[in-house]
Amino acid sequence: MIVPDASARKPLILISNDDGITAPGIAVLVRVMRRLGEVVVVAPDSPQSGMGHAITIGHPLRLDPSRVFADEGIEAYECSGTPADCVKLAKHMVLKDRNPDLVVSGINHGSNSSVNVLYSGTMSAAIEAAIEGLPAIGFSLCDYGHEADFSHVEEWVEHLTRQALAHGIPAGTALNINIPKKQEQPILGTRLCRQARAKWQEEFDLRHDPHRRPYYWLIGNFVNEDQGEDTDEWALANNYISVVPCQFDLTAHYGLSQLNESWDLTLGDHPPRRPTQPRTPYIGSATPTDPRPE
Repeated sequence: MIVPDASARKPLILISNDDGITAPGIAVLVRVMRRLGEVVVVAPDSPQSGMGHAITIGHPLRLDPSRVFADEGIEAYECSGTPADCVKLAKHMVLKDRNPDLVVSGINHGSNSSVNVLYSGTMSAAIEAAIEGLPAIGFSLCDYGHEADFSHVEEWVEHLTRQALAHGIPAGTALNINIPKKQEQPILGTRLCRQARAKWQEEFDLRHDPHRRPYYWLIGNFVNEDQGEDTDEWALANNYISVVPCQFDLTAHYGLSQLNESWDLTLGDHPPRRPTQPRTPYIGSATPTDPRPE
């Protein structure tokens, strides 16, 4: 469990996102975090939605001071790269020898529940922080509109952030928190959830440019194949906030035992060498006895 420093100083909170530094959602996050600690913002200079955990390796990265939050007295920078780039640059170039007590990303315009977490730039910033050993949260609002109403989220974001600052976040994980779109009925509460087994059923719409050259436009429908009532999709559909601890260790431990039992990995006189179990399990990883997901 990563618990922030309990000293008398204000906690240092790093903020990033994937919608860009001028997005309405990050302004809400800055407003809330200012009440909780010292804030530094490092965010993309343009929208980076759907970038997943991409990093910039073949082009130069620009990092420039930004005056977007100057009226609030917030130290802010805009980056030409991805959300993961932003967290890397923030840790190593902006904050240098200062480790943030918490990294928060968002508030994203649109859901990052279920399989969407794999594509999410919002969550990539949070997961990059977890890789660096920092406690992190990605916040998303299930409303894709640029004029989305965030008025009902502030008290919940503040409450959940206070919980993270007071009690910590499990090591090797980042919290994926999704908040329902504003409705007539108030939010019913918060549910700790597992990621639902759902996916996009993609279609590609064939179109032609003015020169009659073909191109494709991605469309499709989101399909929830999971009927469990312990999932993020169920919570959001029933007007609860979903909280899912996510890890960056993607090893399917149940698959190791199945492959060991069924695959013949020998080749000639070179039998495979079975790996030994590490003395200390990898932080945040599942145990080898985890059952296969239903």
